[in-house]
Amino acid sequence: MKSHFKFSKSQRNGIFLLVVIIIALQCIYFFVDFSNPKYSVDTDELNRYQQEIDSLKQVELLEKTPKTYPFNPNYITDYKGYTLGMSSEEIDRLLKFRSQGEWINSAKQFQEVTHVSDSLLNKISPFFKFPEWVSKPKANTNFYNDKSKSFEQKRDLNTATAKQLQTINGIGEYYSERIIKLRNTFIGGFIADIQLQDVNGLTHEVIEKITNEFTVKTPRQFQKINLNTATVDQLVTVQHIDYDIAYNIIEQRKLREGFKSLDELTKVKDFPINKIEIIKLYLSLD
Repeated sequence: MKSHFKFSKSQRNGIFLLVVIIIALQCIYFFVDFSNPKYSVDTDELNRYQQEIDSLKQVELLEKTPKTYPFNPNYITDYKGYTLGMSSEEIDRLLKFRSQGEWINSAKQFQEVTHVSDSLLNKISPFFKFPEWVSKPKANTNFYNDKSKSFEQKRDLNTATAKQLQTINGIGEYYSERIIKLRNTFIGGFIADIQLQDVNGLTHEVIEKITNEFTVKTPRQFQKINLNTATVDQLVTVQHIDYDIAYNIIEQRKLREGFKSLDELTKVKDFPINKIEIIKLYLSLD
């Protein structure tokens, strides 16, 4: 055992140095602070910075939110109704009402037709934009007789001259020429009075005045197209139907295994619902 504890001078010096190093490291561990330095935080400045970040986030959120612009509720489509928050049943009621040739002229009537809730009506009705003849009706200063004439008493719209049309209040030289120009685009003239809706700028009120005095007595002869067998090339011959709509009609026809009613066209993607009554003139289910 004595041999194990007998060291040379150099060994003793090494042991002493090791002990000194250990003691030094222990002192450093206990007396030297190795923790991160503490920084003071300006709470007010931090809160102002956080508020600025929150406000920027709010601005960004508002910019991403879809904006609603004034619109005529008579022309609400399935997609437009969906973005407004209407249910499919409410949209269907509106489209059915419009397919009958009726018009919505107030927010109250819109709710009566669609049965939307008061909260939704209050949300979207400020964006309703009706024609001026609805929102700002003019006084009847020319003692116009609103009583409709009988079919026999009316003049033929297909033979009416520009001067005859100008006898109607609201029809001047400009609109009388536009009516005749549209009529002349069809060999044989108009099929029905409703085609007056295709004259740009004519209001519903003026059209009603025209049809109180004129009507199509000699409609042009044509062959109606069978909606359930028509090809794309046949469908595009119909007013307001282009190739995209024609393809969509045939696709919807396949899904439905044939149309049961012409009003089902309102379910076709991108279909011009406001022109359905004109389009129906050219179609049949037979």
